[in-house]
Amino acid sequence: MRKSHPIRRFVLAGAATVSGIVLLLSLKPATDPASAQAAGGAAPPAAASPQGGAQAAGSGTVTGDAARTQYGAVQVRLTVANGKITKAEAVQAPKGGQSDQVTANAVPKLNQAAVAAQSADIDAVSGATYTSTGYKQSLQSAIDKANAAAGASQGSGGQDAGGGAAQARTVTGAVAQTQYGPVQVRVTVSGGKITKAEAVKAPSGGQSTNITANAVPKLNQAAVAAGSAEIDAVSGATYTSAGYKESLQSALDQAGG
Repeated sequence: MRKSHPIRRFVLAGAATVSGIVLLLSLKPATDPASAQAAGGAAPPAAASPQGGAQAAGSGTVTGDAARTQYGAVQVRLTVANGKITKAEAVQAPKGGQSDQVTANAVPKLNQAAVAAQSADIDAVSGATYTSTGYKQSLQSAIDKANAAAGASQGSGGQDAGGGAAQARTVTGAVAQTQYGPVQVRVTVSGGKITKAEAVKAPSGGQSTNITANAVPKLNQAAVAAGSAEIDAVSGATYTSAGYKESLQSALDQAGG
């Protein structure tokens, strides 16, 4: 039997050594930070902190811009008295299917949180991430509007040319279309209070004339007494009452109160 040549044995031994080194290098621990990042295993970035730190100012009722979410629009209305949020409500929220349950659970909690925090810096409700995000966005918009209205009032001195009581403002709400005709409300606001309300448009003709004659004076009185659009419908004038409240709220939004 032939013996292996010494040079051949040396070459084979060298090749085996190189193979062993390559094998050891390939067994580098997978927990190496650089390897984890290269494989896409980096930790997700931290969530941005909420922006809503500002508090509301002034007095009145103001509605924030509608915030669009994956499941529908969210819009928040605030009632502010002497710079404090006394009431928060969602006038729009996702609905239909599972959204009804999510909204019913989340919105009351978000309303309470807004009043408690006095700002849009509130926690999201578990299981209602999109609704919570939209709520906070519209809430911040409402706070910004309240602050802008209060700033405008302070900038004008809040008094008339004679240094007396705050100037009265008269604003007309948007026309609300109803089944029996349009309704449009005009209000006079002074010192953050409604001093006069009147319907410049209301259903007329046939039975509508009688209904309008009965309902509108009651709605006007209710608006002044409540100081907001949170008034009861007049019995027998459901459509006119709904249109009146819609236009009244539009007027109050324009007045910033």
